Amino acid sequence: MAIQEGDKLPEATLYVMEDGKPTPKTTADLFGGKKVVVFAVPGAYTPTCSQAHLPGFVVNADAIKGKGVDSIVCISVNDAFVMGSWGQDANADEIIMAGDGNGEFTAAVGLEMDGSGFGLGTRSQRYAMIVDDGTVTKLSVEAPGQFEVSKAEAILEALEPLVPGSCHA
Repeated sequence: MAIQEGDKLPEATLYVMEDGKPTPKTTADLFGGKKVVVFAVPGAYTPTCSQAHLPGFVVNADAIKGKGVDSIVCISVNDAFVMGSWGQDANADEIIMAGDGNGEFTAAVGLEMDGSGFGLGTRSQRYAMIVDDGTVTKLSVEAPGQFEVSKAEAILEALEPLVPGSCHA
């Protein structure tokens, strides 16, 4: 079963590039005591991921952090070397590029997809979530082949405070 809003993230280890080498980061390291926006993609350097998903978060990073977000994490079932290179190529300096090379985090949150028909093996579904001190407060999972609810702009809107008298209140 996939993770739901209100659930705590499971314990898992992701890898980020630090000082030229893959460095383990636990979910406690990345999410404990912080407000974090996470977005996951099926694969680094794939078309929608490279042309729209990651660039949207690069462009909107300051606005997202301006809403009280401590960090933005991009996760893919790729190794830390690929994620580090992809982040450099995309000028994603404000984003933590986290490799889930074995798919352990992706499986633990129940958001895997079967990309074997495209030669990709098991990958992550496309999604975004807002995590507050390890608890998922907003989860937006894309329908297969779609790119709407996990865009940076949609997450930025989800971070907007409710204003009394607005159509959201």
